[in-house]
Amino acid sequence: MAGFRTLDSLEVKGKRVLLRVDLNVPVENGVVTDATRIARAAPTMTELADKGAKVILLSHFGRPKGRDLRHSLKPVVAEIERIIKRPVAFAADCVGDIAEHAVAKLKSGQILCLENTRFHAGEEKNDPAFVDALAKLGDLWVNDAFSAAHRAHASTEGLGHRLPAYAGRAMQAELEALTRALEDPQRPLTAIVGGAKISTKLDLLGHLSKKVDKLVIGGAMANTLLLAQGHQVGKSLVERDLVATARGILAEAESQQKEIVLPLDAVVAKKFEAHAPARTVEIDAVGDDDIILDIGPRSLERVISVLERSRTLVWNGPLGAFETEPFGAGTFEVAKAAADLSGTGRLVAVAGGGDTVAALNAAGVASRLTYVSTAGGAFLEWLEGKVLPGVEVLRVK
Repeated sequence: MAGFRTLDSLEVKGKRVLLRVDLNVPVENGVVTDATRIARAAPTMTELADKGAKVILLSHFGRPKGRDLRHSLKPVVAEIERIIKRPVAFAADCVGDIAEHAVAKLKSGQILCLENTRFHAGEEKNDPAFVDALAKLGDLWVNDAFSAAHRAHASTEGLGHRLPAYAGRAMQAELEALTRALEDPQRPLTAIVGGAKISTKLDLLGHLSKKVDKLVIGGAMANTLLLAQGHQVGKSLVERDLVATARGILAEAESQQKEIVLPLDAVVAKKFEAHAPARTVEIDAVGDDDIILDIGPRSLERVISVLERSRTLVWNGPLGAFETEPFGAGTFEVAKAAADLSGTGRLVAVAGGGDTVAALNAAGVASRLTYVSTAGGAFLEWLEGKVLPGVEVLRVK
């Protein structure tokens, strides 16, 4: 991968490798309920171990205020062992005597998980003394946690200034997919941006409008743009104080000859609740007491037509209230179309963000897109064009 140091030419036999992974996974009653992030990091763990490294896992878990065993990583270790099918030792601290003794006992090919880095205030402060205490445990640092790469913390960025730094396989896959989608895309390049509020995605819209050829906007955030065009949106969620900003977005896109795709029709209801009586109306026919909750069939047809004429897709945010029946049809049908086009090689489709991943899973197509990022905030900041500290430190200088 051009520009970043990877594992390809790295000699690790007998070396202590501090491997930053993201083990911040949902746990209920001591059991991991979604192991996606662990599964993505597993190939790096096993590759390093198979090459004879002494693998030392670092991760945060939750937002503890100091040492709080409710946020211990110990319950996660059993799930790591289940996924990688080999034993994983555990140390009850990530620095100091406990961690040092545990690391000293490691043999080549073995894996050790250290306790939650956020039990120490120095983690989030990127405190040089805490960075040094972590660095003392390793010879090399491998970052495989793209999802935490937007934070300049000790284990996500600080270590890259103390030890030789490399991208793990999951980090490498993420960077390759995002670079392929935004920095060197096959064109036409289309972005789908959805979600509830335009205010949370102003930076995203501003950056993408400079990069893409076509911009599809859906979800409740489209309502503010529709209002800016003079359409009535009834009782729909809308940010009236951002109408002027929305007009500016539309004018800027027009000046750059970028195609903005907004809903032509909508599925509306009088109440936002499951199985509420719903009907489809043209955008010009939204009533005063209507709530827009999904795109309509004409809008769906137009979005799919745009995808069929595109070569690359970047997707962040649903097109409707997909969690509530019957308002997921638009998002699900677009997801299936993107998956079908990806499957035939006609479209490079990269998607990410919590709601987007949930929608793709609900549609049953997450595994069929070119790449689906589970990184959340880091994925969004990359799309916004922001510098990610945990990525920058991996660049070949």
